[in-house]
Amino acid sequence: MNNNAIIQVENLVKVYPGGTKAVDNITFSVAEGEFFGFLGPNGAGKSTTMKILGTLLRQTSGRAIVDGYDVIREPQKIRRIIGFAMQEVGLDDLATGRNFLVMQGLLYGMSRKEADRRATELLDLVSLSDVSHRKVGAYSGGMRRRIDLAGALVHNPRVLFLDEPTTGLDPQSRLAIWDHLRNLNKQGITMFLTTQMMDEADQLCQRIAIIDRGQIVAEGTPGSLKAEVGGDMVVISVAGENDEERRRQEEKAQALVDERSYVDGAHIIDRGLCVNVKNGGGTVPDLLKLLSDNDIVVTDLSLSSPTLDDVFLKYTGRTIRDDEASGDEYGQAMRQWMGLSRR
Repeated sequence: MNNNAIIQVENLVKVYPGGTKAVDNITFSVAEGEFFGFLGPNGAGKSTTMKILGTLLRQTSGRAIVDGYDVIREPQKIRRIIGFAMQEVGLDDLATGRNFLVMQGLLYGMSRKEADRRATELLDLVSLSDVSHRKVGAYSGGMRRRIDLAGALVHNPRVLFLDEPTTGLDPQSRLAIWDHLRNLNKQGITMFLTTQMMDEADQLCQRIAIIDRGQIVAEGTPGSLKAEVGGDMVVISVAGENDEERRRQEEKAQALVDERSYVDGAHIIDRGLCVNVKNGGGTVPDLLKLLSDNDIVVTDLSLSSPTLDDVFLKYTGRTIRDDEASGDEYGQAMRQWMGLSRR
């Protein structure tokens, strides 16, 4: 294992009752002070991995180390040096923002004076000083995420686990949370973020691992992963009298463009045919002529540089948006085990 890493995971496996393998033999490490992202769709294994690292869940096999402590043998030591901000915020709606943070400090063994001082620091950090006297139940969604984040920081953790911290927030609130997270990372806190939002991982993370169906399919910096895709992405929508006919036309188009030397791959996605090309500006005219000559009517075309969504498509053959939002892997496994379907 890497002795310079603050988080080390080796051959980690988690199998839920009923046989669902949520995490399938993954190995990775996170450097101290790094902003690391776990990117993948719902049910991919992100939350399960985070809960194991946060000592909230026991692995089936493999090894996980946080700041030199084993998650099985030394969970109490790990809990003293980590903060945990869950996707579903659990707050005391009847407490004021200040009282909520003071109570957190007292629970961590601080004196009343220390807890009050720390609450003042954190309220200023997350820009909630002006509303610290208001009850948490009256806070907006973005304010609730910020007070929850402050609560995870009361004891000055070395590692902060963030489980999809901006899900459901409006764009302005998301940007505010991003700024706070960047500032925390600049202060030296190691950040472990799970997300299914491509732009969030791209904007925040120094390095990411893409996880799908319990396995890590790619790992690296956002820039290096996008460079692996290469070239530009052309998304082509074609006409069809109905869904079946349009699908036939897409498959016909895919077969045609795959024969072009400048095409590095083509996939049918929900928006149409996605084509990876070496030079989008120079090759689009030829693509349009090829399809027109073969009686394929193009209704829309877009050209873009590679994104993390394209990276996910390259390694999995689909986009994250193709997966239904069906909760985390634990909830899915329990419903399957109990013979329930989610409506």
